[in-house]
Amino acid sequence: MTTHQAHGAGRPVTLVAHGLGATPGEARLPASGLPGARVVVTLPGHGDAPDAPPGYWTYPTIAADLRATARETGATRAVGVSLSSAALLSLLAAEPDAFERVVLLLPAVFDRPRGPLTREQAVTAVPGPADYLAQRRAAFDRLDGVLEALSGQVAVTDREALSRVTAPVLVVGATEDPLHPSEVAAQVASAFPKGELELVPTWLSHRGDVRRRVVEFLARG
Repeated sequence: MTTHQAHGAGRPVTLVAHGLGATPGEARLPASGLPGARVVVTLPGHGDAPDAPPGYWTYPTIAADLRATARETGATRAVGVSLSSAALLSLLAAEPDAFERVVLLLPAVFDRPRGPLTREQAVTAVPGPADYLAQRRAAFDRLDGVLEALSGQVAVTDREALSRVTAPVLVVGATEDPLHPSEVAAQVASAFPKGELELVPTWLSHRGDVRRRVVEFLARG
């Protein structure tokens, strides 16, 4: 149900998946500068992807879609943002050896559900230029009911399952982003034997710093 587009060539192949309501430009951002080939996924209801079928919006369902795309494209590394980082957590809990390296940007949900979130909160929690907020509102127009569907869900039911993941995992959190609490990022990083935590004020204000950190992390090994 997802669509994807490949950029670059060679090895390694890195799967890059965006957050809820991301514009096409946002979806491509984490792929910038990565070595090898980058497979940028578009989730249902976003960009040129078709709308999601009923019942789609669960973390295991999204995880299954991401895993299928990784197998199809030969991706051995993965980068997930927000919603997709939660889906990757679900995937890794079920399949600890799915990837050689993983980056989780702005995880918002771990093993405890977060409270209800309105569409306006999702759009404006982190301030941005007027044109950016307009694009976000337009994106959420196609996602009616998704926030309600995700409310109450958790990415993993038992964080101990992640102790079986031997791959290095970089977790990037934000200290000034109410949608993505830094405490959640810290908990996620600590659940992995080879977890690394990086904190920035917000992704929007420190894109360059985050990009450099992600590129450096994925260039290892």
